[in-house]
Amino acid sequence: MAPFKPQTALPRLETSWTDAPGGEASDEVLMARFCQGDATAFNAIFQRYARPVQGYLTRLTGNRTTAEDLVQLTFLSLVRARGRFLPGARLKPWLYAIATNAARDQQRRNQRPEELTAQGELPLQAADDTAAVRDTGLERTVQRALEQLPEGQRIPIVMHRFEGMSFAEIAEALGLTETAVKVRAHRGYARLRELLARQRQEMKE
Repeated sequence: MAPFKPQTALPRLETSWTDAPGGEASDEVLMARFCQGDATAFNAIFQRYARPVQGYLTRLTGNRTTAEDLVQLTFLSLVRARGRFLPGARLKPWLYAIATNAARDQQRRNQRPEELTAQGELPLQAADDTAAVRDTGLERTVQRALEQLPEGQRIPIVMHRFEGMSFAEIAEALGLTETAVKVRAHRGYARLRELLARQRQEMKE
């Protein structure tokens, strides 16, 4: 089979992505086919994960436009890095690791060193006006609370709560032990509950 040649434009995201090419083929089967040069397998992966990854990146950055750009970078990086995908590895944690790194790189480019937090972490960007109009009040409240969490707690929570990833998958994506991920998530959830309770109290006053 001829080697896959990446195109400048990524596949068009179908309206009904549940009917994406690839049917019931597992992520790993599709990735193996893609690594062998099957362009339709890449299209199936894109249809399966483009929207979930965009949702994850929107939560992570607070900006839908930025997230859309990062989705493009994420899948182009997947194309370029496919030779490093190990047989038997799981695609989802690997893909989300690429997306997370893309978001971190983008924030580092846009942040001045003096704007880092005291912990040396990068604060989230504020949500754009378009997102604010479309989001419900509850979603905005949760997003504001998420933005106040340290990156080390925010990322595991977004992956776990909003992307439905297991702690094992998150650990694989972030290069951490499962225990470390659980500790970060536990602390993050506790802090998130405090922030949400405070915001509810402020709304009553």
